[in-house]
Amino acid sequence: MLQCIFLLSDSGEVMLEKQLTGQRVDRSICAWFWEHTISQGDFPKLQPVIASPTHYLFQILREGITFLACTQVEMPPLMAIEFLCRVADVLSDYLGGLNEDLIKDNFVIVYELLDEMIDNGFPLTTEPNILREMIAPPNIVNKMLSVVTGNSSNMSDTLPGATSSCIPWRTADPKYANNEVYVDLVEEMDAIVNRDGVLVKCEIYGEVQVNSHLSGVPDLTLSFANPSILDDVRFHPCVRFRPWESQQILSFVPPDGQFKLMSYRVRKLKSSPIYVKPQLTSDAGTCRVSVLVGIRNDPGKTIDSITVKFQLPPCILSADLTSNYGTVNILANKTCSWSIGRIPKDKAPAMSGTLVLETGLERLHVFPTFQVGFRIMGVALSGLQIDKLDLKNLPKPPYKGFRALTRAGEFEVRS
Repeated sequence: MLQCIFLLSDSGEVMLEKQLTGQRVDRSICAWFWEHTISQGDFPKLQPVIASPTHYLFQILREGITFLACTQVEMPPLMAIEFLCRVADVLSDYLGGLNEDLIKDNFVIVYELLDEMIDNGFPLTTEPNILREMIAPPNIVNKMLSVVTGNSSNMSDTLPGATSSCIPWRTADPKYANNEVYVDLVEEMDAIVNRDGVLVKCEIYGEVQVNSHLSGVPDLTLSFANPSILDDVRFHPCVRFRPWESQQILSFVPPDGQFKLMSYRVRKLKSSPIYVKPQLTSDAGTCRVSVLVGIRNDPGKTIDSITVKFQLPPCILSADLTSNYGTVNILANKTCSWSIGRIPKDKAPAMSGTLVLETGLERLHVFPTFQVGFRIMGVALSGLQIDKLDLKNLPKPPYKGFRALTRAGEFEVRS
């Protein structure tokens, strides 16, 4: 049972406070949490659950906003974290993004959503389709009416029909002139390459995203050509678990609109699509930097949006870096960003330059880690393939579309 939810800005300011039970949680817990966060550096990103002297704290970070929930009783931590993720997803969907200004401009809607999503500390209604029927998303017309009438509430007077349905995630009896459904495989590659260029870790985190505009109550069946490669699968509540357990197929009645059908991991991949080879040599108070980028394994599709970023060590006084392709920028926080885009066919992109060390330091003792970004449209690097998508309970065959996208997640090259 959760007792309170706080929304904190990236400076630690409490933007929103929602007490969920009769046992009030004092705001001083936020000050303790922020001091603990600052003292631990980046480590709290790996700590979704923190035990304070008085409370258990659960946190997630989205777009610079910290969602913090508190309780004094034992409860399943994954339930609290999953609920906070649902809250962040719903707010992002309603407000068209997440930032401090959007939250402050839509306080009333945020409070109304929290009132419906959790009751006395227990999650209640978290399906976006039902929430949209209960609380109208903000728009210019609603804001003008609230100014004229003085009524800022967006609450509906009638209860959504889906609340009494056995499929509460679906809008009651939607109708479309053109029935269509799109399935996207969206994957992120997490990899670690050591200083010798050896791939230490490489795995894929993927999502099956569906955009459904189908009339009535359709029944869909999605099958994969190679489902055995999937690990750590998680499903939307609409998925029937027994067909997956017995036949490795996804059988479901979809929500209306866009949603995440499932997520998965594919572990122990043997190669990455691109290579980044950094080389740093230091002597006599300077450090020579050379970085090469190229294609290691051609995926058959264009690799674009390639970037290489690294944090200059604190002992660096100045840096002079240039590249033969793309643009190099050094930001105020000593972050070096090299934007390449696509790799040309006639030459391999290279960046080189000199770093000046602080006085009294002959050699560089702290070496940076390079963060690599890229995007590949039209291919899933995990090798996962969709076999077929069958639809039932529709008057005529709908249009079906399939796409794939792979991008870099936590892709690190150590020097």
